[in-house]
Amino acid sequence: MTRDRLCRAEGGASFAEVFVAMALTLIGLAGAMGAFLAAERSFRTGMLATRALALAESRIEAKRSVRWDRLLLDDLNHDGVPDLVMRDDGADGDVLAGDGVYSGSWDQDGVRLIWTVTPSRSGSLSASGHVLIEARAVYVAHDGQHEVRVGTLRANPVFVGSP
Repeated sequence: MTRDRLCRAEGGASFAEVFVAMALTLIGLAGAMGAFLAAERSFRTGMLATRALALAESRIEAKRSVRWDRLLLDDLNHDGVPDLVMRDDGADGDVLAGDGVYSGSWDQDGVRLIWTVTPSRSGSLSASGHVLIEARAVYVAHDGQHEVRVGTLRANPVFVGSP
């Protein structure tokens, strides 16, 4: 083989081949970026859902563990001093004033928490044999508003029956 033939046999890639390779690489990178975006959205939604559930469950547990006479008081920052007094006034998450349902609300880290205490008898808590405690956590994700609800019943430890 002559030197001239050897040089022609070792031809490089054409411009079209390089262009197609670059286009395919860009399509692959765009797909990977889309996958990372979808994963980040899913992670954020899962994180908000977990936070909402944890806040609702912790509020229920706080209401289950407090003394009966302090059931309508809430210590949100855990310093031993009540930060919130639950009311039946139709404001801050309370649906209707005077309906016998006491409520409180709190916003934390993108989650709005609303909790209610509903006595078995309207009036004072001491006249009720039990209460229904509910917590509702609402958060907004990329696909809209979501809600987590948790509830429990708690018996009045000093209730002796109807007068």
